[in-house]
Amino acid sequence: MTEQISSPTIKQASIKNGAILALFALISTGLIAITHLITKDKIAEEIETALARRLNEIIPANEYNNDVYHDCRLVISPELLGSSDPLKVYRMRKDNQNYAVFMTSIAPDGYSGKIKLVIGIYNSGKIAGVRVTEHSETPGLGDKIEIEKSNWIKQFDNKSFANTPENVWRVKKDGGDFDALTGATITPRAIIKAINQSLIYFDQNKVQLFETGQSCGEKNGS
Repeated sequence: MTEQISSPTIKQASIKNGAILALFALISTGLIAITHLITKDKIAEEIETALARRLNEIIPANEYNNDVYHDCRLVISPELLGSSDPLKVYRMRKDNQNYAVFMTSIAPDGYSGKIKLVIGIYNSGKIAGVRVTEHSETPGLGDKIEIEKSNWIKQFDNKSFANTPENVWRVKKDGGDFDALTGATITPRAIIKAINQSLIYFDQNKVQLFETGQSCGEKNGS
C-alpha cells in the first residue's frame, strides 16, 4: 500500500519553506541596505570629483575665488531645462562679483533617449563651454558629442544671443549656424535645442540665479 503524506506534514513543510524564503529576503535586503550605506559616500565623492573635473575644464579654478561647491541653488524648469526634478546651479564669483554659473540641462529628445549636459555661462551671457555627462547615443556616431571622442561640442564656446541670434540655433541642414555630426542629425538637434533653452533660462533668471542667501537645500522654479 502506498504511504499517504498527511496534510499537516505538507502544511508544516510549506510554513518552513516560507519562513526560509522570508529570512533569505530579509537578509538580502539588509545586505543591500548595508552596502548602500557603505558606498553612498564614495559614490557621492566620485560624482563631486567628476563634477569638479568638468567644471574646471570649462571654467578654470583661477578665474573665480568663492567656495563654488557651497555656493549653489536648486532650480526647476521642465520647459527650459528638460527636467521636472530640481537641478543644481553652481555660482562662480570673483572678489564677490558675479562671474559665471555652472548648470545642468537635459535634452529629452536624443536619438536613444535623454542626454545630460553641463553648461558654463558667464555673467555676460556668453557660453564658457558645454560637456555631455550622460547619454545612450549610438557608438561611433552619436557618441561623438563626448569631448573625449571629438571637438564637436566645443563649437558652442563663446556663443551667446549677442553674437548668435536665437533663430539660428539649429544645425546647418535646418538653416542654422551649427555643424551636425556625420551620420547623426537627431542627436545634434537635441543638444543645440537644449543649449538654446538653457541660454533662454539664464537670460530670464539671471538675477535670481546669482542671488545670495540661496542654497542647494532650497528649490526655486520659474
